[in-house]
Amino acid sequence: MHDRKPAHEPGQDLYPADRLDRARAAAARAGLDALLISPGADLRYLTGYDALQLERLTCLVLPADGRPFLLVPALEEPAAAASPAGGLDLDLVAWEETDDPYALIAGRLPAPPARVGVDNHMWAEKLLAFRRVLPESRQELAGTVLNELRIRKTPQEVDALCRAGAAIDRVHARMGEWLRAGRTEREVGRDIAAAITEEGHARADFVIVGSGPNGASPHHELSDRVIQPGDPVVVDIGGTTPEGYCSDSTRVYAVGEPPEEFRRLHDVLLRAQRAQTEAVRPGITAEELDAVGRDLIAEAGYGSRFIHRTGHGIGLETHEEPYIVAGNRLPLAEGMAFSVEPGIYLPDRYGARIEDIVVCTATGGERLNLTDRELVVLP
Repeated sequence: MHDRKPAHEPGQDLYPADRLDRARAAAARAGLDALLISPGADLRYLTGYDALQLERLTCLVLPADGRPFLLVPALEEPAAAASPAGGLDLDLVAWEETDDPYALIAGRLPAPPARVGVDNHMWAEKLLAFRRVLPESRQELAGTVLNELRIRKTPQEVDALCRAGAAIDRVHARMGEWLRAGRTEREVGRDIAAAITEEGHARADFVIVGSGPNGASPHHELSDRVIQPGDPVVVDIGGTTPEGYCSDSTRVYAVGEPPEEFRRLHDVLLRAQRAQTEAVRPGITAEELDAVGRDLIAEAGYGSRFIHRTGHGIGLETHEEPYIVAGNRLPLAEGMAFSVEPGIYLPDRYGARIEDIVVCTATGGERLNLTDRELVVLP
């Protein structure tokens, strides 16, 4: 593991034009006649257009055989044209308020499709409207096609994740400015959220400050609990950069000297997390990587207190494929990026979680979060 230096400038080749052709080819291999992609991460991946989620339909249409087009409400046409989508080889089709956008799409398809891949996160009302205009079409999840493209990051995407990781590391490095006894979790959380944007993110996506017993709830977020001397505090934070890529990192702090048992617990967790990050390599399966840390935690007597998967993929979304969990036999491959975040939680007492984003390389794993993983004791 070493300090990674991005090889590409921000934004360089993040949305290559060949993605549309690759997606259409993947759809054809899967036997799909078209992909219908609504606003969200898949649309951003394919076109670079960060479209608003509106009741008005925005939809990228990728026929397996035929010219792709992006249908947008007329009032959103300038934004779509100004985005990276405006520079791609696809038609931009604007619809007016009195048009039926679903019928417009059905009418532009080369032929009535037998099977259509629909965006995994398309609103139900929009899916049902497509069923109205394409009554003979079978709808399937487009994610089964697009995941095979998105799951392995390009070098440019890895660089973008590296920049996101460095930005969230800078926030963790400043934790001593805000985290101290006498302040509430919510007060600390507000300061952290402001720092996330100050340090290079476009927005803060989540801030978890779990002090004392609240640290035993993995998704606690914030409360008005006053942080006490000796409290262990789990801080899990992340955001999205202007490039559209996400950060996610967890470190454990103590405000003053923590209980000795907590130090032992954290030492077990640190050994497990280090073993897992060092075990990352092409060919190891997701469930095998999960077992590396889980077995060590179980041997120390905390097996029942590791209550979630080891990790999740990350990229244009904080949570995406691959998921590092028992039962997932997917072999890891070069370019896959994911969190490694084992945790130990003792209800009503305290908890701990250590999280790094790791990229699988040709020779092993590369951590993108480089702040100290040791327990940080603040005055």
